[in-house]
Amino acid sequence: SVPRCYLNKQLATVRVLKGDPAELSCTVSKDNVTGTWFKDGLKLTSMDGVVFEKKGLVHKLIINKAEDIHAGKYRFEGGDVKTEASIFVEDPPQVDKVLLKNLTNVPTVAKAGEGVKLRIPFEGRGPIRAAWLKDRMELGDDTRIRVDKTDTCTTLSISSCDRRDCGDYKVRLKNDSGVLEINLKLVVIDKPQPPAGPIKIVENSANNIMIRWKPPKDDGGKPVQRYLVERQQVGRNDWETLGETPRSCTSFTTSKVEEEMSYYFRVRAVNAEGVSNALESGEVKAAGKASPGAPDPPEIISASRDSITISWKAPGKTGTSQIMGYMVQKRKRGTLTWLPVTNVPVKDKKLKVTSLKKGVQYEFRVAAVNAAGTGQPSGPSEPTFAWDPTKSPGQVQDLKVSSSDSTSVTLTWNKPEVQDGNDVKGYEVEMRPCNSLSWTKCFTLPAESTSCKVQGLQAKEKLFLRVRALGNSGPGEASELEACAGAAAPVVSPRLLIDDTVKSFLVIKAGNPIRVKIPFEGSPEPVVTWLKDGLPLSSRAAVSTEDGSTQLLLRAAEFGDSGTYTVELGHGLGKKETFSFQVQITDIPQPPGAIWLEENVPNTVTVTWDPSASEQWEKNLYYTVLKRESQKGLWHVLGDLIYNNKFTFTRVVPGRDYYFRVVAKNDLGASDPSETVQPWRIWKKKAEFRVKEQKYRGVNQNQPPRFLVPLKSHVVVTGSECHMSCAVGGHPPPKITWYKDSRDLSRDPNYFCTNDFGVCSLVVLGVTKQDEGEYTVEASNEVGRAFSKGFLAIKGNS
Repeated sequence: SVPRCYLNKQLATVRVLKGDPAELSCTVSKDNVTGTWFKDGLKLTSMDGVVFEKKGLVHKLIINKAEDIHAGKYRFEGGDVKTEASIFVEDPPQVDKVLLKNLTNVPTVAKAGEGVKLRIPFEGRGPIRAAWLKDRMELGDDTRIRVDKTDTCTTLSISSCDRRDCGDYKVRLKNDSGVLEINLKLVVIDKPQPPAGPIKIVENSANNIMIRWKPPKDDGGKPVQRYLVERQQVGRNDWETLGETPRSCTSFTTSKVEEEMSYYFRVRAVNAEGVSNALESGEVKAAGKASPGAPDPPEIISASRDSITISWKAPGKTGTSQIMGYMVQKRKRGTLTWLPVTNVPVKDKKLKVTSLKKGVQYEFRVAAVNAAGTGQPSGPSEPTFAWDPTKSPGQVQDLKVSSSDSTSVTLTWNKPEVQDGNDVKGYEVEMRPCNSLSWTKCFTLPAESTSCKVQGLQAKEKLFLRVRALGNSGPGEASELEACAGAAAPVVSPRLLIDDTVKSFLVIKAGNPIRVKIPFEGSPEPVVTWLKDGLPLSSRAAVSTEDGSTQLLLRAAEFGDSGTYTVELGHGLGKKETFSFQVQITDIPQPPGAIWLEENVPNTVTVTWDPSASEQWEKNLYYTVLKRESQKGLWHVLGDLIYNNKFTFTRVVPGRDYYFRVVAKNDLGASDPSETVQPWRIWKKKAEFRVKEQKYRGVNQNQPPRFLVPLKSHVVVTGSECHMSCAVGGHPPPKITWYKDSRDLSRDPNYFCTNDFGVCSLVVLGVTKQDEGEYTVEASNEVGRAFSKGFLAIKGNS
């Protein structure tokens, strides 16, 4: 509908898009009134694109196609009517509809390592700000990515793509009339990552070894087609290809194994772009043909001062012949050497090991024996002392309740009197309610502990507690007492006790610890929760809460630890109290990059340098530029508090050597300097002698364009790539333009055009049915032009 403005009503402003029609109307009281229209205070008699109409009492000003000149304040005067209205001509950013459809519907596909250039021309009232975003973050220039903008287009260039460049991109064009956002998708294809490991050994027998792996975490943008499996014998350098598996199979079985031989295996993933790096296994030893498997670790039946009795079970795998007996070995705990207990196999599955040293801790293991030999040994038994079992620790001394509250009781005691040869190895704490006869174990504590806190009790609950010492031969006699939990504490709403010691903003140097302790109160004890930027803390953060305070600790701060930290107090009533503070991680800046020197203005030098890597995380970073006038002279400051990467020195003396140094600084200090190696000198001007050259008119070597190798027709399969090429001669070197069905392809991002010394190529990635048609290449220079044509036919992919 046409935007209208009724001058004598409330609607007094009309906004119209550039190029659209608009209309102003005014109603007078008498039919014979001759009205007059004014624009910006000037009387309108005629104006391009404006028509005046009068129908009865209604006077109209009609704009057929709104342009910038039509914007302004309009006034109508006639009879007893005098009123005003305004027209605003909006000209938001716009992009060609065909190009916009191609960009949003068809993803841009590129190979890893290749360059990508996405160019978007636009129209609209300037100035237009163009921004490129990926994952909601605005892109800026770096070593690989460059964003360029002119008054009519914006371009994103990636010099060498890799898989991290895949994803959804957004181009945001904005001016004072509106915002246009364009969504694009970039797909980068590459060879796959190695299969995910580790390589697991599923089966290992005398005849077969079966391995298994997981598909790669990144298939490179093209589906994995197959896996290649190789093997290397330990001690050799060459790898042997065993075979391959389809993409759906991630296991492989080989029967080419030799008994007791060790191997390495490796697996590679293959897609249409190439072969991945290899995932390698550890050393795999082929099993013997008939040796038995390993039994379970032996169990300790009894012990005395010079002997220990053990027993064991037969292994699950007995081999191809009957088990003839078992070999038994022993070792002292803490040593690596296993010693034989007997020289011949033990036929029974029980043995009393004698001739042991009193007070020494021993471990035992067994291995089954059959006609093929001795099998794999079992794991070691539990370490056991050779000790007289008749002696046990005495009772603990002075068992008492040191403190209690509504939910817990704290016990303390002293060690029992030491009995000869039977030191205390720990303590066992048990409890039972008054209305029960059964004891429940609460804790098993080390020998150094002589106190414990029994928690989870009800207010005023009575119970019995007992503690007994543990020795090498077992527990001693228990000491027992009756205890009672305290009365329930009054309910106190949770509250954080924030004072001057708790800062709301912390600046921490990278590598230093972050330690924040916040006191609080509440009864019952509130639930404390720590968050960073609204999310749970990372695994590096340690939180401890006790005695009415909670503490956050990160032992070595990293730049990623910057953010907003929040501590929450809550209890069952649903009420919460929170406190948030900011943490900024900083460090002494990294040094600036390389320095370049240029004489853009006579007798000056412009110093330009690559920014410090610290710019990406340090907001208050600035630079200082220094110079000296000899290789060993003193440095003098030329400029300080420089927030860009350029400085111009104007007082250069011709014929004098200069050295320059740039230092990055922040609140913590200065970086190492970046310096020029070679001296900078402006040579003194000498008197010039000019010799008038004799004009020579050379031979005109201009030649019109000609095709040395013409364009050929192609037939390709859907989804594949198409390379169309030709060779062109001529002088000056001709300009090359590609067309499809008479449409210029120069600005179409779906096509890549190259011209290398007269060899011209057009590359179509991921061919679709829409790419079928006649392609023409035009070569032109100031002498003439030439054409060559070829047809691209698409064949469906079966």
